[in-house]
Amino acid sequence: MSDLPTSSLVTLLSSPDPHERDETAYTELARRIAGGDEDHALARIGDLMATRFSDSEIQARTFAALILAEVLDRDRITGLASQSSVTRWRDAFAAWYRSEADLRGWDDRLGWLHAIAHGADALGAFGRSPRLDPDDLTGLLALGRDRLLTGTKVVFANQEDDRLAYAIALVLTRQELEGHQITGWLEGIRVRFAAIEEGPVPPWASNTMRTLRMLYVMADRGIRLPGTKAGGPIVAIRHDIALRAALAQVLRLSWPYLG
Repeated sequence: MSDLPTSSLVTLLSSPDPHERDETAYTELARRIAGGDEDHALARIGDLMATRFSDSEIQARTFAALILAEVLDRDRITGLASQSSVTRWRDAFAAWYRSEADLRGWDDRLGWLHAIAHGADALGAFGRSPRLDPDDLTGLLALGRDRLLTGTKVVFANQEDDRLAYAIALVLTRQELEGHQITGWLEGIRVRFAAIEEGPVPPWASNTMRTLRMLYVMADRGIRLPGTKAGGPIVAIRHDIALRAALAQVLRLSWPYLG
């Protein structure tokens, strides 16, 4: 626990020192937000994090996503933010997540950066927000798809695929979604997979294959919501049978021996 004021923690959240950023700023800010200590400043913190997505430093951008996820989770419980605020945060986040080029998981000097994984946590938090309607939710699914299909030289090596699959799965648990919305976002991936030529597997394709495989497992087994203890209730993905069929159809394009 830190005695630093919130303003100092927000500043340290973009520090290149991983101890200051991870173990002090992020840990303490997340604790305060979840515990209600920052309820009076919840919207202001969300606004600050949204502006960080255009920061020149990669660690500032990626840790903004983590704290914004905490803000969204707190708003889901308290309703202290406004509809316009959440929409504004979503737009800023989506613009960053779709286009972020620095996808390093770990840097020997900066520590964990994890744009894909941290962004996935924010995507999942948006997916659970009651302020988002079915059109917004399908937009999140499209965002996850577009992030996967964006060209990169980085192959996920630190469970980024698991984190993004889980975020997508959280969106897919929403009762408002219809069957065509549950599966429709996969069409763009099917088209790209069908166009892959023989030769080495492109990094984006490898990342996408592994993310979809994990999503298939989650659709089959269900998921536990964030914060649920081991052995807690399992939540099913909506229209899971149709989703598994659609996922299998796409994955057969990369591995035709799938049953």
